[in-house]
Amino acid sequence: MKQALVDDTEDVSLDFGAEEEELALRKTKIRHPLATFFHLFFRISAIVTYLFCDWFSKSFVACFVMIIALLSCDFWSVKNVTGRLLVGLRWWNQIDEDGKSHWVFEARKSSPQNKAPSTEAEARIFWLGLIVCPLIWTGFFFSTLFSLKLKWLALVIAGISLQAANLYGYIRCKVGGQEGITTSASSFLGQQFPQRVGRTANSDLNKQTHNFT
Repeated sequence: MKQALVDDTEDVSLDFGAEEEELALRKTKIRHPLATFFHLFFRISAIVTYLFCDWFSKSFVACFVMIIALLSCDFWSVKNVTGRLLVGLRWWNQIDEDGKSHWVFEARKSSPQNKAPSTEAEARIFWLGLIVCPLIWTGFFFSTLFSLKLKWLALVIAGISLQAANLYGYIRCKVGGQEGITTSASSFLGQQFPQRVGRTANSDLNKQTHNFT
């Protein structure tokens, strides 16, 4: 009897140690290194290129196109890939058959059966890059405005707009993602289902009328 109690105690101790080890790994380990790298690569590259573009090329058009390309790649990768992998968030826009636009903000549900695919280290990197870089572009806006370098103003506004759009979208996902999903899905289905039922009924009625005649 005593031996059985000792064995049970050892098993519980081992399990408790394994849980602590798993929790420590979850806080520090990066499970998606490629996504984490590209989450910061494009936006930092755009900032560095803006600051030192005179070293790369004397052509304003070449620098403008290069920075816009980096900002566009950053917007696409953060919106479609890194947000989903690093923090389990996703937002997008869908247009129904009537041409109405619906914004959807989605947050992955966490459950004991479904282990979190991301770690705390990845989440910190994601939010740090998502918040700091738009602030840097805002600083560029004021410096460009006060130094009267108006030819760069459109580029800086584009950088603020693209990165602020992702920041706003993911804040909506984090704060009210589930409510946004429910509202958008219910309104979308509520509009689509009666329309499709009505179209199907009209089609069947037309077929029956045609057969009768």
